[in-house]
Parts: sequence; structure tokens; C-alpha cells
Amino acid sequence: MSKRDYYEVLGIPKGASKDQIKKAYRELALKYHPDRNPDKGAEEKFKEISEAYAVLSDEGKRQQYDQFGHAGFDQRYSQEDIFRNADFSDFSDLFSQFGFGDDIFSAFFGGSRRRRGEYGSDLRAQVEISLEEAAKGAEREIRVRKDELCPKCRGNGAEPGSGFKTCQKCGGRGQVVRTSRMGPMMFRSAAPCDACGGQGKVVEKKCRACEGAGTVAGEEKLSVHIPAGIQDGMQIRLEGEGEEARDGNGDLYVYVRVGPHKIFQRQKNDLYLEIPISFSQAALGAKIDVPTIDGKSAKLEIPSGTQSHTLFRLHGEGMPDVHGGRRGDQLVRVIVQVPKKLSQKQKEMLAQFDEEGGKRNFGFF
Repeated sequence: MSKRDYYEVLGIPKGASKDQIKKAYRELALKYHPDRNPDKGAEEKFKEISEAYAVLSDEGKRQQYDQFGHAGFDQRYSQEDIFRNADFSDFSDLFSQFGFGDDIFSAFFGGSRRRRGEYGSDLRAQVEISLEEAAKGAEREIRVRKDELCPKCRGNGAEPGSGFKTCQKCGGRGQVVRTSRMGPMMFRSAAPCDACGGQGKVVEKKCRACEGAGTVAGEEKLSVHIPAGIQDGMQIRLEGEGEEARDGNGDLYVYVRVGPHKIFQRQKNDLYLEIPISFSQAALGAKIDVPTIDGKSAKLEIPSGTQSHTLFRLHGEGMPDVHGGRRGDQLVRVIVQVPKKLSQKQKEMLAQFDEEGGKRNFGFF
């Protein structure tokens, strides 16, 4: 069965603005949502308009669709691709009436939704390292304050020996449904029951250690491995090291700050360094030792006649790639130092050098 044109589905012209697309989708979503429309085929209609909105509200996908039409577009995008990163946030007020958020794909197209339950929150920590540590990798120990499962009830919130009973407020469904009227229209909204937290059951007797919360305040010491090549602002995810809860733990995100260096400046995996050289080294040429981030030195050959601010490249002397690739380069800018004080003999020698070189016009004319 061939698909209908997305513009036709939403009832808008091909050159419709984003506001026109949003307005059309809102009106049709209210009309065809299966929680409001009991007619056979309403759910399929709702899926169709949601798919059309997911494509036409995304500038990149819309351009692809306009260029290739359904035949070419469907070869490039699966149904899951169509809904990936689709923004339905402008309709959160609308969808909350039907008991779910803006995850349209998960709700109607078979995507996985996180099961209802109590999950620990994610946590954030920060560590600071030097550029040298970023070059070779490092280990850090951090202390994290977080909620931990109550050792007495193991997170279920019930006093040992007591059980659970059906929640009186929701009748064990875990949700409460409210109906409201707006003019001639009836709206039905479903939300997790606040009495049982969406579980459908409550404890008969609360745990005295945690007062029924299932968690207690705690602190944990963790070792964090920082890979070589990490850049300032990157984060390391420690799965399951966030707040603890009965149905699963959150994650811990460790943000890494790489401190500034005294002599090196970093740009991605390359390092920049300025080195002073004398006038004679620049004029005659020389081999000089250049420091590297590994604490060693590399030989740099200065050819005769080198001008100030010339940039040289030392291949492979930069930062390692954090994903295990090759090292960057070290770029060395030489700065020719002009002496501020000269002895009489030095002045005479420079004057002689200038005479032997002949008169040169360094101006524009």
C-alpha cells in the first residue's frame, strides 16, 4: 500500500511554515488520538499524522522528502529513523492528557519504554587533571555522597516481616485517571498514583530504618580511570554508580577539567609551543632541544636564515587520541630575540656585517 503525501496527510501546502505544521498537527492529534476517538482506524490515522509531522518538522528530513519523495525517502530512513530526534515537546500539554510524554514512537510504534518503577537518579562529579596527566592517562579517587539501598529492608520500604497491600487510591492499577471538560470536549488524563508511586501496592508497615523510603544517605569511594588523550570538558560515565533504588541505580557522570599549562597550548590533539632563539641561531642555523609533553626533549633543526615566528612541526609529539588513534603533532614557533644591550665589539661586528651585506631597502619604496 502506497503512502499518502505527508503534506496531504496534514492538510497543508508544500511551502507551509513551521507554525502551520505545528498547528495542523495539534488539531489532527486532538481529533484522532485513540484515547479520544473510539472509531476504528483512529489509531492508524494518529500514527500517520505523527509520522508526517516527524518528517516535515525536521528541516533536514523535510528537504530529503521534498527532493526524493516517498520512494527515495523510505530507502534512506526506517520508521525508527523517522522518529529519531523528532521534537514533540511543543505538545507535552496535549500528550499529558493521555498519560504519556512526547515519546510517540515508543508509545505507538513498538519502541521500548522504560518500565514503571523506582530508579535512582544520575549524579555528577568533577575532577581536575594536568595536561601531562591527560597525555598519559590518570587515576583519581573520588568520594560520592548518594542514596543507598536501606540495608534493613533492601529497598522495598517495608519493615522486615510485614508485607504489602493493594493501594486503596488506585485499586492496584498504579495510575489514577481524571476526566475534565473543556466546552463540549471531554479530556481524560492518566498519571502515576501519588499514594503508591505507580506501584499499585503499599507497605503494611514502613521500615523504621529508612521510614519507608527504601534508601538511606551514604557515601562511597570510587576509583576513576581517566584515559590518555581526554580533552577538557569530556565526561566519563560510570554505569550504576549513581543513586541507588529498588528497580535500578542511576549513573555517575564524571566531568574532567584539564588545567592550563605553563608553556603548551592544546588544539584538539596538537600542541603549540613558542621557543626563543638567538639572532645568530636564526642566521647561521642550529640544532636545539625542544621540550615535549612526555617530559623528554626532541631535536629541532633550525635552518640558516630562519625568520622570527616561523612555525615548525614535530610529527607525533602531540597528544594521543582518546579513542586510541595516532598522536597529534607538536608545532613549535621560534621567536628571534633581538638583544637589548650590545658591547662595543658586538656593535662594530654588526656594523661590518651590514656593510658587507650592502645597502638594502627594507621599506616599500
